[in-house]
Amino acid sequence: MEHHSTMGRIRELINKPNEEQEYEPLDDDSSEYEDDDVRRAVLIVPDYEYTEEPFSWFEYCIFFLLGISMLWAWNMFLAAAPYFQARFAGNDTILNSFQSAITSVSCVTNMSSMLILAHIQHKANYPKRILTALVLNLIVFTLLCLSTRVLRDVSAVPYFAFTLIMVFSTSIATGLAQNGGFAFASSYGRKEYISAILTGQAVAGVLPSAAQIVSVLISPAPDKTADEQTSAKLEAAAATDSAFVYFLTATIISVITIITVLPVIRKYRHTLEFKMMSSMASIDEAEQAARKSVTFMQLYKKLYWLTASVFLCFAITMFFPVFTPKVLSIIPEDEAPRLFQPSVYIPLAFLVWNVGDLVGRITITIKFFVVRKGPILLVAAILRAGFLPLYLLCNIRGKGAVIKSDTFYLFGVQFLFGATNGWLSSLCMTEAGEKVTEGEREATGGFMALNLVAGLTVGSLLSFAVGNV
Repeated sequence: MEHHSTMGRIRELINKPNEEQEYEPLDDDSSEYEDDDVRRAVLIVPDYEYTEEPFSWFEYCIFFLLGISMLWAWNMFLAAAPYFQARFAGNDTILNSFQSAITSVSCVTNMSSMLILAHIQHKANYPKRILTALVLNLIVFTLLCLSTRVLRDVSAVPYFAFTLIMVFSTSIATGLAQNGGFAFASSYGRKEYISAILTGQAVAGVLPSAAQIVSVLISPAPDKTADEQTSAKLEAAAATDSAFVYFLTATIISVITIITVLPVIRKYRHTLEFKMMSSMASIDEAEQAARKSVTFMQLYKKLYWLTASVFLCFAITMFFPVFTPKVLSIIPEDEAPRLFQPSVYIPLAFLVWNVGDLVGRITITIKFFVVRKGPILLVAAILRAGFLPLYLLCNIRGKGAVIKSDTFYLFGVQFLFGATNGWLSSLCMTEAGEKVTEGEREATGGFMALNLVAGLTVGSLLSFAVGNV
């Protein structure tokens, strides 16, 4: 049945009259792009009219896995906070600011790469961008995995420099993956595939934290009878061993994603070949000729409520990675069970936040939780700032909590903060495609992703203000 339906679609595409094209194909005149790039930022929309593809669970799962790989590196660096704390313990300056430095380098690099990619959309090969991102992540994760064995004795400063280089590299990969992934999914004209990427991104927050917790729990418990210096060495060794496990897990995830995404890319290129190839020498030329420019301003006029909402949502969210490693359990460390000791409690807090984020993203599949009015979404984004003062009521750096409850911190703050992020961001990203024409959907995917990253970038820079809290 799948073979017959595929051949039917191919025959329709072959027999489709040229008069149905909304725009005329672009000639080899590149001066139009050069002039536009000087005067204004441009995105590219396809030159042919998209027909809505039938829903496929196989393709949904591939986009879901692609969403996981997009943000795996980001969440891995956050969940690895106990490991980096152990590596930077000898340098207070780095110890106090490494989390803000990691998030800032990540977001600024991601933002810059996406701006550059947005200016060269007329040459965009989205599948190639996705594959390039996956391969780059594979290389970085492998190097990080090796670093836990080869660079054990390296001091804080050079290892901090190495870490930031790895963050820089994965951020370029994330920019390529987000730009290519959202545009690629949007080209299908199905909100379900955008939702699949967003849900996968939420899962990418859950799995690294869970892997970190498991890797710590399965390692030998620290010897409480040992002296302070010996105990510190043992804890550092345990953190290093656990880091090796989840860096290795990230490497395996990258390999799996590369293997599974190839069939979807082949299908996409095969379909596009039948649509455009009759007048083109190659499929790459078909892809490039099938695009026409649309400015940021044109999209912003249609999406200003949604762009403002997603920007504010993530700008406020970026404070949570800075607060979370500083909040400890109210149970004293020498009395706490292992689950409430910092090496597990910190990734547990990240896990709870990301579970909330995942739940929030899933709720938009329930009609009751769907909100389509832009002004309401913007108000909701602003109100999320109310979560930030709640962190000050918790046990920051073990100095004591105003509200002496781990339940309050984990579920009243972390879970709800994550859930509102997932709910609001998913609504903004999925509703954007409904506000534009079919031909603008591909560009809209990249444009919304750009506003999302802009919010992350601004929030990460602002988070330095609470670095010494």
